[in-house]
Amino acid sequence: MQMITSRRFWAILRATVEFVIVTLLTFVGLLAITFFIGRVIPIDPVLSVVGDRATQEQYDIAKIAMGLDRPLIIQFVNYVGDVFQGDLGRSVSTNRPVASDLARVFPATLEMATLGIAIGVGLGVPLGVWAAARKGTWVDQIIRVFALLGYSVPAFWLGLVGLVLFYATLGWVSGPGRVDIFYEGLVEQRTGLMLVDSALSGDWDVFWNALDHLILPATILGFFSLAYIARMTRSFMLDQLGQEYITTARVKGVSEWRVIWVHGFRPIRVQLITVIGLSYAALLEGSVMIETVFSWPGIGNYLTVALLNADMNAVLGATLVIGSVFILINKMSDVLYRILDPRSR
Repeated sequence: MQMITSRRFWAILRATVEFVIVTLLTFVGLLAITFFIGRVIPIDPVLSVVGDRATQEQYDIAKIAMGLDRPLIIQFVNYVGDVFQGDLGRSVSTNRPVASDLARVFPATLEMATLGIAIGVGLGVPLGVWAAARKGTWVDQIIRVFALLGYSVPAFWLGLVGLVLFYATLGWVSGPGRVDIFYEGLVEQRTGLMLVDSALSGDWDVFWNALDHLILPATILGFFSLAYIARMTRSFMLDQLGQEYITTARVKGVSEWRVIWVHGFRPIRVQLITVIGLSYAALLEGSVMIETVFSWPGIGNYLTVALLNADMNAVLGATLVIGSVFILINKMSDVLYRILDPRSR
């Protein structure tokens, strides 16, 4: 018994060490990609700092101060060291550390994407299961067309239509921004998540106003994730419902509800974890257009402004955060995969 316990301990330890090493190597690879992209694109980071009216002497001084006169490999090593210390440089646009800027804007994107993925999962999974269970019927056709729209409709167009229809015409939701101007600064920023902070402060007027601003952009994001999740769920369910054990269960007189949701749906939960994880990461990364349309102060809007101002420290910092989110969500999906599927352990 003791030998079995010892073997299990060393197996868990080895798996943990492998997990950490793979994660670190992936992160270093991401650092390499962002660093060399920043050096390849035709934007001079020195010129963006000193301006185009600076003298050659001022340009050279700034270049030495930024360490850009050193060999490329030395620059990369210094870059990696700075990142691991939490130093992403200083933004030209805001004149603040990029790390503090990202800590300020990322919660807004996280809040919108989290509500969006909740809508996408809450509607996409049942719709996908329903479409598979009613394959070939009008229900299946409608759901497939609805999902197809999520792939084909541009995000910015849907955002503008949503603002015109639900805000300007019907007045069902609030307009651009996170809260009305009257409520800005009234809630102490603890987590950066407006709904959470206002709830913790007990300021329910701010909470409902923030939710009113959030519901339309989050629903539009949720629509795009819903389309992908519904399509993949339908595909997974069709594969399961065609298995022999499903036919056997129906022959035995098992209720159709139990056949679908117990015998058919349970085996695809592991596959859905990966789909949902990728959808969530895509919402965090792909919210640039929605944030621009809705003037949402998130990382997508921050990245857009940084690109327009040739602010390379901000661009690389935002890209690094988005890539890190992908890595983190993928690794979390792997952990959940192993928990739900003992065969992968």
